[in-house]
Amino acid sequence: MTLLETRPTGTPVALRTGRRYTAADVAAMSESFEGCHPSEVIGWSVEEFGSRLSLSASFADTLLIDLATKVEPDIEVVFIDTGFHFAETLATARQAMSRYALNLTVLRPLPTAADVWAHGVDTCCGSRKVAPLERHLVANADAWLSGLRRSDSPERGDAPIVSLDLRGLVKINPMADWSSDDAERYILENDVLINPLAFEGYPSIGCWPCTEPADSSDPRSGRWSGSEKTECGLHA
Repeated sequence: MTLLETRPTGTPVALRTGRRYTAADVAAMSESFEGCHPSEVIGWSVEEFGSRLSLSASFADTLLIDLATKVEPDIEVVFIDTGFHFAETLATARQAMSRYALNLTVLRPLPTAADVWAHGVDTCCGSRKVAPLERHLVANADAWLSGLRRSDSPERGDAPIVSLDLRGLVKINPMADWSSDDAERYILENDVLINPLAFEGYPSIGCWPCTEPADSSDPRSGRWSGSEKTECGLHA
């Protein structure tokens, strides 16, 4: 199931900000943002990286999109259409496009991409999620925003607000230190779009072959149930 055509990407380039960020740089930035509202973090990101900033969205909700578009309405929102999304996820993406007039880029895997049945969960995620984002970010971005929060799971409990990813790009988690209560309060106060599956026992939503209902006390336990896998690889 597909959504939209992907916009063409450019040629890979070095960081256009003219800066090179060290681990010490981003650690200091991350520490300085502790306790700040996500909008402040997003504001710094937009000022620092401009059009070389992307936002990765899964459309489990539009919380990060709502925050970011209030700071920069034209920020690039990237959605990875793996070919295995729930219909509800694609419907939420369409709703978001209508509400926010999104500058949306849809990424898709290569025609030869692995699938979960023939190649297993790790190879499938690597081929259908990690590789498309890798190709796009290396060509088009110096930094990217993620909706990751420490309250998502124990594995994310020490997630920084700012870090360097494996590509050397700056990865920013504006909501990293928000609790579930913080997120829910913002969602209610701002009428944030929620994927309908969230009301059917899916507190964390990925591809349909690998996502099951789960207890809200352990939101990500329904992802890759029965395996030791806890992350798709985007946040490695």
